[in-house]
Amino acid sequence: MPTPAPRLAIVVSHPVQYYSPWFRWLAAHAGLPLRVFYLWDAGVRPARDPQFGKTFAWDVDLLSGYEHEFVPNTARRPGTDHFGGLRNPALPARLAAWQPDAVLLFGYNYATHLRLVLRAGLRGVPLIFRGDSHLLGRARPSPLKRLLLGLLYRRFAAFACVGSANRDYFRAFGVPERKFFPVPHCVDASRFAATDDARAEAARLRAALGLTDERVILFAGKLVPAKQPRALLEAFLALAPARAALVFVGEGAECPALESLAAAHPGTPVRFLPFANQSAMPARYLLADLFALPSAGLYETWGLAVNEAMHLGVPCLVSDRVGCQRDLVTDGETGWVFPATDPDGLRRALGRALDDLATDAPAFRRRVAARIAGHTYAAATDGLLRAVRSLFPSA
Repeated sequence: MPTPAPRLAIVVSHPVQYYSPWFRWLAAHAGLPLRVFYLWDAGVRPARDPQFGKTFAWDVDLLSGYEHEFVPNTARRPGTDHFGGLRNPALPARLAAWQPDAVLLFGYNYATHLRLVLRAGLRGVPLIFRGDSHLLGRARPSPLKRLLLGLLYRRFAAFACVGSANRDYFRAFGVPERKFFPVPHCVDASRFAATDDARAEAARLRAALGLTDERVILFAGKLVPAKQPRALLEAFLALAPARAALVFVGEGAECPALESLAAAHPGTPVRFLPFANQSAMPARYLLADLFALPSAGLYETWGLAVNEAMHLGVPCLVSDRVGCQRDLVTDGETGWVFPATDPDGLRRALGRALDDLATDAPAFRRRVAARIAGHTYAAATDGLLRAVRSLFPSA
């Protein structure tokens, strides 16, 4: 009689536009019984995002096609912006009732997560860890931090590494190589496709913004200091490229300063579009000849907007502190990279990007398509299955 497939429980903070469609893919293609345990209902219920400064819910289906349940969150102030924002005392009992053979845990830095980890994986049930932390731009961890996180990570049987910088992070805390499995960060490629409707909407937006044949540099996301939208605008103004425009899509604390700086240069084509939900984003990316994510703080653990842009054939400009850079953005090949510590690096990289696109844009787009082809739900599923099978060799 064949051995039943292992039952996989997935514990994640809340429905996320990047992960929930993957869970649907897993249910359809992985051949594993699985159930997702959500610790909060933000994403499907309107909730305030403090960085966007907006209350919203995602406008795409995040719940159909896979087993899931919401575990009551008893936190006084629910949220993922602080340690106590996820408190779910019923989680161990809910997991035990479902009887998983393994648990995939997204993150560790919430009260519920640590409680689960310190219970030693539900009395012997192995834990698989998925996080996207890196050490780019950071000093070597202190001996105390290496000791404490090293002890914590020993409780995990496998690590679903999202990329090169993430793998190096775990190495720094003593995780052995045999526990690493590549589970690349990815988005729903089927949603980020150049459909006729998306192209028509992009053309309408260009007309509404008064753009004709300009090359468009796009920033899309939270307008917060860590992502450096102001540095991007200053670099664009200093460069003053001919027949080019800069478009910001998003909202956040930096928005007033950006609008004020743009207004001080009335002849320069800088445009602002408000926050766009998931269904509207493909048309925004199709506006762009170049997508810029110049984050230089210790903030951008990956940058999944880069994946979205690349699926639509758009090359990207990033700093060397963006977590996805080593895997997705190779300077002069699939995009452009500038050193975050170089005050003038962003302006120079932006100039190189515009020059290269003027002479060789189709080649960049071909290389972008080839590179992003390795970051799909199919690739992530393959890596996760290898991690699960390593725990149950006979399954």
